[in-house]
Amino acid sequence: MHLPRSPRRRSAAWATAALTSAVLLTGAMPAMAAADSAPSPKIDSTLLNAVDKGGEASFFVVLKDKADLSEAKKQKTHAKKANAAYKELRAKADKSQKSLKTFLDKKKVGHQDYWIANTVKVTGGQALVDELAKRSDVASIVKERTFKLDDIETSDKKVTTSRAAALGAGTDSSADGTDAPAWGVSDIKADQVWDQYEDRGEGIVIANVDSGVQYDHPDLVANYRGNNGDGTFSNDYNFYDASGQCPTTAPCDNNGHGTHTMGTMVAKNGLGVAPNAKWIAAKGCASDVCYDDELLEAGQWILAPTDHNGQNPRPDLAPNIVNNSWGNKDTSTPFYEDILAAWDAAGIFEAFAAGNDGDGVTCSTTHPPGSQADSYGVGAYDVNGKIANFSGFGPSPTDGSAKPNISAPGVQIPSTWPGNSYNTINGTSMATPHVAGAVALLWSAAPSLIGNIEETRKLLNEGARDVDDTHCGGDAGMNYVWGNGKLDILASVDKAPHTAATVTGTVTDKATGKALNNITVQATDTAGAVRTVTTTTDGTYRLPLPAGTYTFAFTGYGYAAGSAEGVTLAEQQTHTQDIALAAVPAHKVTGTVLDVTGKPLAGATVELNGTPLDAATTSAKGKYTFATVAEGTYSLAVKPAAPVL
Repeated sequence: MHLPRSPRRRSAAWATAALTSAVLLTGAMPAMAAADSAPSPKIDSTLLNAVDKGGEASFFVVLKDKADLSEAKKQKTHAKKANAAYKELRAKADKSQKSLKTFLDKKKVGHQDYWIANTVKVTGGQALVDELAKRSDVASIVKERTFKLDDIETSDKKVTTSRAAALGAGTDSSADGTDAPAWGVSDIKADQVWDQYEDRGEGIVIANVDSGVQYDHPDLVANYRGNNGDGTFSNDYNFYDASGQCPTTAPCDNNGHGTHTMGTMVAKNGLGVAPNAKWIAAKGCASDVCYDDELLEAGQWILAPTDHNGQNPRPDLAPNIVNNSWGNKDTSTPFYEDILAAWDAAGIFEAFAAGNDGDGVTCSTTHPPGSQADSYGVGAYDVNGKIANFSGFGPSPTDGSAKPNISAPGVQIPSTWPGNSYNTINGTSMATPHVAGAVALLWSAAPSLIGNIEETRKLLNEGARDVDDTHCGGDAGMNYVWGNGKLDILASVDKAPHTAATVTGTVTDKATGKALNNITVQATDTAGAVRTVTTTTDGTYRLPLPAGTYTFAFTGYGYAAGSAEGVTLAEQQTHTQDIALAAVPAHKVTGTVLDVTGKPLAGATVELNGTPLDAATTSAKGKYTFATVAEGTYSLAVKPAAPVL
């Protein structure tokens, strides 16, 4: 039988107390000597302890068979890479897990199956563990463990409702303070990319695996991919709560960490590195704790986003970039290796915090996954250009690789916070989203790089400003304190191939000539690659695109869809694609809400989803009215008033 998904709902205090170390979900596990006989080397020693003397534990059975992702890497577009990776991973898991699942079903042992790491989670005792270890298709058996969000390293944590206060006195350069970039944004020269390349991350989608995001924060709501631009939101494929903590399908954040990291990537008003990129999110951490099964679910969702029930996967909707500001102090065993390989094959750039376990001197203090050779690990420095005392140094204690890969601003970083607030905090968690946002700028300016992980890392490394600190090894160009140096996205963009065509235009009302805000502009090439932006308040949009032939679609509430087909763009061409959209007729919509007995329901809230219209409330006779509704297809949602007790 298959275990139904059962979200954990634990308090933050319990979660913190329950932290343990991380384990590998792939590869051989260390053996532990037993008094009577040597146990199988496949079995994790901590699992042996947990099931000793009749105990039971939840654990992962990792299969030997691995997907061949080489064909996925050869695909030319982001969507095709993600689709190919998903199909191969899913097919390999379905085939190789079949015998194991039949075995478990016959024993009436419930199981949860994962395709991204080809593993099956079960709960049982010593006898089941021993029997599974004898199977020739099993590579390892490891106990369920936990990770955690990187600690916030600060002694003066503050939350404010004022953006100016979060930035600090004297930092605003404009009358209302909305244009002044945060110090970290300026230090990596993101604001210079905005000015010199007219590039703020247009057409790129960023995600995080974190504690969630306050989706309607004033500085984040505009570029949430689930924002329909008409006052409504579509959360399927744009947010997934693996932890089960959010009360609705809408993105939530019960910790603050995820809202802060997302803000550094994409927030408006100078806080975010790529403020015109779209964002989506997977809540893989219940609070400050991240259970490995929920991180696996989140990792799968990043590659193949689903609806809120975890069904109907759409790998073509995978993000371009994913930020990960979590890890574990157990440096002896890596984690997420299969997930990193899958993301890489799908053309998804990942950034990982190197960890806050440093003391400013000691070497080999990075932690996994940011310490692993296959991840792109990020260290932190302050406004004075000094490496942060907490920033993890290399060489990697996990596998001896050169870590961190790069360093970015991570001390006194102001960003968004739940409650429409702002917070200024420290950590490699705060440095990592600077890198993720920087990649959005790079890929927007040079879309030929989208999905090319190796070349993107190379450009980030070459653009970084060297810092000569070799006390942990390495040289001035690449050492184990700073990695390749301080992130400099302007230098990286300068070095990028500038072959893209640039499409700009204005969307207006056909009858009045009025500029139309929040119109979705979607460009699709002949290979099926899709890039999307929305118009600004003056009705304009800008979208860099690789050379090719495109179909443009323009959609928005209250207007008939418009299109432009067969638009052929040459390298470095500048093309104007204006369009005037015709308003559709509007109508009065009325109705009556009744209970199951036919009695009118007074005070019920009626929402017309898919429109920007305010909800209506039923009268004493159960009637409601929407005075003006544009023609279109919408869903009606009715919420009865709370009963009077």
